[in-house]
Amino acid sequence: MKLAEGLSIRKDLQTRIEQIKVRLLNNMKVQEGDAPTEQPADLMKELDACLVQLEDMMYRINATNMHTLKDGKTLTQMMAARDVLGKRVQVLREAFDRASQSQDRYGRNEIRYVTTVDVPTLRKQIDTYSQQLRQLDMEIQALNFATELENGVATQKK
Repeated sequence: MKLAEGLSIRKDLQTRIEQIKVRLLNNMKVQEGDAPTEQPADLMKELDACLVQLEDMMYRINATNMHTLKDGKTLTQMMAARDVLGKRVQVLREAFDRASQSQDRYGRNEIRYVTTVDVPTLRKQIDTYSQQLRQLDMEIQALNFATELENGVATQKK
């Protein structure tokens, strides 16, 4: 199984766990004399099975990410760099938006604000970082589809 498929399975498991939680909460109490639409004990068993699968999948994904190398960097390092680069772009875009806002003044007596940064230079930085982010994201996605997911280890029921 490829890493990308493991990531998809993990997402599906997380969604399924959330759905089971909602069903469980909806069946925790019923009006006296009524029966729940689903038995909480059965839902708990289903939840437990999904959580065991999720734990194994998360372990396998994390182990794979730590052992997958490209240009001397692990996939985990690449993902951390992508996250930080994404945050950098987000902050710079917000700064750019603030710096490039026009100011409506209706009279000469109103306070005038001036921009304290070079807006064109800031735009070029955003474009450069955005391009780096796209490139890094494509490299990570390519690795996800090319890398075999590591085998899991048996997890013990707690």
